[in-house]
Amino acid sequence: MNYFLNLAFWGLAGANIAPGAQPLVDGSGISAAIPGWALQSTAQVSEALSDSSRPGFDSSSWHKIGSKGTIMGGLVQAGLYNTTDLFFSDDLESKVSPKPYTVPWLYRNEFTLRPDTGKHFFLQTNGITSKADIWLNGKQIADKVVQAGAYGGKTYDVTKLVNTSNALVIKTYPADYNKDFALGFVDWNPYPPDNGTGVWREVYIKQTGPVALQPPRILTDFNKPGVKSVKITIKTDLQNLESKQVSGTLTGVITSPGKDSIQLSQPFSLASGDAKTVILTTSLQSPQIWWPKQWGEQPLYKAQVTAHVNNAISDRSENRMFGIRHVSSHVNEHNDTIFEVNGMPFQVLGGGYAPDIFLRWDLERFTTQARYVLDMGMNTIRLEGKMEQPELYDVADRMGLMIMAGWECCDKWEAWSYNDDVAGVAVPWNSNDYQTANTSMRHEAAMLQSHPSMLAYLVGSDYWPNDKAAAIYVKALKDWGWQNPIIASAAKRGYPEVLGPSGLKMDGPYDWWYNDQLGAAFGFGSELGAGVGTPEKGSLQKFLSKADMDDLWQHPNKGLYHMSTSDSQFHNRSIYNTALWSRYGAPKNLDDYLLKAQMMDYEATKSQFEGYAAYWENERPATGAIYWMLNNAWPSLHWNQFDYYLHPAGSYFGTKVGSRTEHIAYDYTKKEIYLINRSQNPTGDRTVQSELIDPAGKTISKTAFRIQTTPNTSKSIGKVSGIEKIQDVAFLRLTLEDSGSKSLSRNVYWLTSGLDELDWDASTWYYTPVNKYVDYSALWKMPTASLVTYANAVNGSGTSENAYTVTLRNRSRFPAFFIRLTLVDDAGREIGPVFWEDNYVTLFPEEVLEVRVRFEGGGKGEKVEVSGGNVAGTVIELG
Repeated sequence: MNYFLNLAFWGLAGANIAPGAQPLVDGSGISAAIPGWALQSTAQVSEALSDSSRPGFDSSSWHKIGSKGTIMGGLVQAGLYNTTDLFFSDDLESKVSPKPYTVPWLYRNEFTLRPDTGKHFFLQTNGITSKADIWLNGKQIADKVVQAGAYGGKTYDVTKLVNTSNALVIKTYPADYNKDFALGFVDWNPYPPDNGTGVWREVYIKQTGPVALQPPRILTDFNKPGVKSVKITIKTDLQNLESKQVSGTLTGVITSPGKDSIQLSQPFSLASGDAKTVILTTSLQSPQIWWPKQWGEQPLYKAQVTAHVNNAISDRSENRMFGIRHVSSHVNEHNDTIFEVNGMPFQVLGGGYAPDIFLRWDLERFTTQARYVLDMGMNTIRLEGKMEQPELYDVADRMGLMIMAGWECCDKWEAWSYNDDVAGVAVPWNSNDYQTANTSMRHEAAMLQSHPSMLAYLVGSDYWPNDKAAAIYVKALKDWGWQNPIIASAAKRGYPEVLGPSGLKMDGPYDWWYNDQLGAAFGFGSELGAGVGTPEKGSLQKFLSKADMDDLWQHPNKGLYHMSTSDSQFHNRSIYNTALWSRYGAPKNLDDYLLKAQMMDYEATKSQFEGYAAYWENERPATGAIYWMLNNAWPSLHWNQFDYYLHPAGSYFGTKVGSRTEHIAYDYTKKEIYLINRSQNPTGDRTVQSELIDPAGKTISKTAFRIQTTPNTSKSIGKVSGIEKIQDVAFLRLTLEDSGSKSLSRNVYWLTSGLDELDWDASTWYYTPVNKYVDYSALWKMPTASLVTYANAVNGSGTSENAYTVTLRNRSRFPAFFIRLTLVDDAGREIGPVFWEDNYVTLFPEEVLEVRVRFEGGGKGEKVEVSGGNVAGTVIELG
């Protein structure tokens, strides 16, 4: 399987092939994606597939789309819809009828080949949602039973069907999440009108000689640093396509990051129609080790194998990238999973990833999202049934971002007899479903196997697969050389015999994050957190009407279309808003609501990530946390760490502070200070300072001390005194410096003398009621701080980005709290993506803080808008 070569033969997607058109593939070992499709509903096509799948059929009036796309994604490509309108208010529901998508749709393409004796041709599918009939040149090559499952990639030998001129038609059937193996969104967002139906990954044509190859599996015996050599094993399945014995040589090339190469070869002989596995091995001296970004570099090797018959190429694999690294896991005495990377205990801090609602892929966009993950200090993303496109894993490999992939919850994928959540809704599996599961797992394993960014594969989400399905999944992964952990599910409800306990939990809480009860900071939380992520006004105006925005603060209990689905507990913001009103006071207007929401979001994410980082070495350690969620499939009012338009806000910067590599954090419940070191290198002296002041700037308590830090540790180093002396509200500033007085972490909290009082006995799976809220309303009684601001360009950054240092000076004798910095263009529109070193900051009296910002472009009248809790709005001109 060759993934996303994406050769640009767009002209071939029309009704007829132009005279003298170049062949789509022309040589053994070459494959190419179908470059584009004509797309049409079967309601608009009266001809039989045996006719429409012949060259010359007139499809000129059909919608023209690119090499991949669901029906809705394709119609957006074709200009029938635009997402600016679709995503505004409730337009997706009110203006788009799902009726046109209740019938099958056709994907059609014509292409040229040069068939001849000794040439073999294959059609390879990689992702069609969720079942299809496939016709080529008037002949059916697969029906919807065979070509089933969104991940059911198949390879069809079409040698006897191809001609010089060829026509391919794929008839995709409407996906039903409870009947089909599709890509569902559960309650994350509204369902797309087409339920994701269509050719969402590319379809390939491949040409070979007498012997064809499967993708190679690359295995290493590496398990920890310090070894002088590593054994590399390349396993490749070969098949003789001829009716006679064929002999030849399988050669392999391994290229190092420094471009040095190792040549390998092994002769083979195959009887007529025979298939066998050929193994190439070598020892790699002085291997370069691949590390997660927070711990080191990401050197990548590549391997390619070629089958030669009669001194000619018969088939050749794609270049497969791989890294020298080792991932393992074990379940500890608390029944919690701990991962190890290269022999080192690895605390997973990450977020749940969402693809585009129409499954549109944008490499540049995902690269930015991955940069955001790492910029926040996280190290992992979880893909729950959304394995996206192959390029995602290439980006993760290059950037050192770990990936937990796996199947999704709450629909056909988990229609087990013991899953009461979908009983009577999702259709139980039959014998064909087990075959589809096998095909799906094998296809994804072949795509994922060599990627060093893979942390684990979860063969279940909310529920574990039954023993039969689990055995199929495990065998498929093992057959494809899987060397990473295989996890039974994301929860502790049960497990299959072949895998044992998952060691992962998904107990919530989904709204509050204090203490160590009900799923808080211990063990491995696979789906947890406050779920906050309120976009700022510049983003809200892109997808909400004025009435929608008024609802946010005028009707706090109203169900909202841009929250979760209407049947979800998260369809409204009532729990969130009750807390906001109680803790910060009733908002006066939208701007006031959004400022308070950002403070809430900042608090929530910071406390979660600090809680896990601080409790990494507890008696029951906090081994991992996946925040729900990282991002949204479309513009949303919650469940994100940056919004759909790639603008970071309170939830982003709360995460970023809480996930610093070296950090100093406050434990709300124990009133203790934790020293956190998530690195593998720095040791030595550190200086910690703690200062607690009241709103007038008067010191309540102040301490400073020196302490030693060690890598990959967290520990309590003392208490904060004076909390009981707080009258209304106070500010706590913690700072951490190295032996050279370099600032490593600066961390500010606003506190009262007590905590929210929770009614633990009344907890549900998603919410713990609060009997008494803390009161932060005294914050709004503070006088306006005198803030001096200016910016200087940073020269010689070595990148295409613009960089500026924004200086903030609080000239007052009291704090300037929650200062928000917003980068805008000359028209006042927010600029994104943008990388702020810090944001939503609080300055102590007479304090000066420098904050760096980076962004692409520049020279267009960019400004920084400054606003916040008790500061007057101002604008800083950039260069």
